[in-house]
Amino acid sequence: MARLQVEGDELVLHLSAAERLGARRRDIRVPLAAVEDVAVTRDWWRALRGEPETAVWLPGTCFVGVRRHPHGRDFAAMRMPRPVVSVDLRPPSPFARLVVSDPEPEAAASAIRTAALDRKATAQPS
Repeated sequence: MARLQVEGDELVLHLSAAERLGARRRDIRVPLAAVEDVAVTRDWWRALRGEPETAVWLPGTCFVGVRRHPHGRDFAAMRMPRPVVSVDLRPPSPFARLVVSDPEPEAAASAIRTAALDRKATAQPS
């Protein structure tokens, strides 16, 4: 199962071997400075935008891959009907949003929020 973790100045989406195969990509790394907003959504479908680009989707079971929409591209690694962590991103991130069914969504969201705020506080001059 996919897992979001903060590693240094990066947010890393670790994918399982099956998810890597389905998405045709390795783990995703984005700078913490790109994190704009983090939320936990109980209804996984509310976090989805656009149409599948490259993905594996088993309706009612899972979705792993990229979705394209007018504002860019989102990456999702979801297992239904679990809640998802939705992380809105800004450039230089390659994605506009990450949507992940993390095993501990509240803890992951809290860790990302804290790290992003700490990063923002240390980046601003005194």
